[in-house]
Amino acid sequence: MESSRGRRVEKRGYEQGVDDEADNLPESKKAKLPALASVIVEALKVDSLQRLCSSLEPLFRRIVSEEVERALTRLGPAKLAGGSSPPKLPGPNGNNLQLHFRTRMPPHLFTGGKVEGERGATIHVVLLDASTGTVMQTGPESAAKLNVVVLEGDFNDEADEGWTAEHFESHEVKEREGKRPLLTGDLQVSLKEGVGTLGDLTFTDNSSWIRSRKFRLGVKVSPGYCEGIRVREAKTEAFAVKDHRGELYKKHYPPALQDEVWRLDRIAKDGALHKKLVMANNTTVEDFLRVLFRDSQNLRNILGSGMSNRMWENTVEHAKTCILGGKLYVYYAAGTRSTGVVFNDVYEPRGLISDGQFLSLDSLDHNQKISVDSLVKRAYENWHQVVEYDGKVLNALASNKGGKGASAATHSRQQL
Repeated sequence: MESSRGRRVEKRGYEQGVDDEADNLPESKKAKLPALASVIVEALKVDSLQRLCSSLEPLFRRIVSEEVERALTRLGPAKLAGGSSPPKLPGPNGNNLQLHFRTRMPPHLFTGGKVEGERGATIHVVLLDASTGTVMQTGPESAAKLNVVVLEGDFNDEADEGWTAEHFESHEVKEREGKRPLLTGDLQVSLKEGVGTLGDLTFTDNSSWIRSRKFRLGVKVSPGYCEGIRVREAKTEAFAVKDHRGELYKKHYPPALQDEVWRLDRIAKDGALHKKLVMANNTTVEDFLRVLFRDSQNLRNILGSGMSNRMWENTVEHAKTCILGGKLYVYYAAGTRSTGVVFNDVYEPRGLISDGQFLSLDSLDHNQKISVDSLVKRAYENWHQVVEYDGKVLNALASNKGGKGASAATHSRQQL
């Protein structure tokens, strides 16, 4: 399939001659055209809502506040990453307290960039009663201050069992001789009702020089707090820190349609998989998605055995978070404009037009789904017959009650 840059779209005149052409149409056709436009606009609205939810997800991750975290802790026992219960560490006063990171870390960060959790999430830490797994929201311990430190990536890697304060501190990583402090920024966190949020932090050096080639973040109670009570420290997952120039090769979350295809997870820039895709004219994320929906097996064959099934799943999942544009494509059943299947920008089926009404895929009954499957197959085999609709034109048509200017000239066909 040709790339999006290689497509030629033949536009029929909308700006000139539309009114005259509409005036020459039979009255029955004039009445049907605005109704058809309204149906397609409805399809656009449904698809846009789904795309809006997808695009807002990363934003919501970034703005999760302390208040939201605190509200979540009141709903019940904290759910720990990995699903295991926290180890019980009896203290001198019968307290079993431990700190725990509620946010997962990405596989790598960059020097000079803000330290963030997976997909840009704010990093939260909580104080747990290890006996019950609930957040300690009261008492002096729930308002303690914590110090943020850097740990070796292989610290306690084999098990999540308890450790002593001395063992934890022996694995803290300091800056290399002659270098700036390894971690800079807000190195202290204040708990409020047992919940803390890490502030702005930045790594000044990469992690390639230590044995594991990875770091972890850790938090421990600051001196002067929780005296006489053992509070077990917390550690994050291990992650690599790369020099900031590596950010040029950074993946995008979510990716854009015109991003180069190597911005997707598991596809390295100029790597073997990237070269295979380029050779098959899959240069952008849009190209990747269009082939995925039209012929996923062909795309899988292009990538070959160099991409494992797990890698394939990760790449596809990442690609599907892409923010789409405002176009829709419709393939009509032969001889009618009242029945057809609707596709989005990347040729993914989105619904059915039946008797002039738009029906989303999840609302279809069994027979309608069979009809859609058949239409989709025919559409992919005869894509030159698919009609491309522009959202702006359709909105104008749908609001034109008299049908003036509502002409078949307002849609353009995509030539492949």
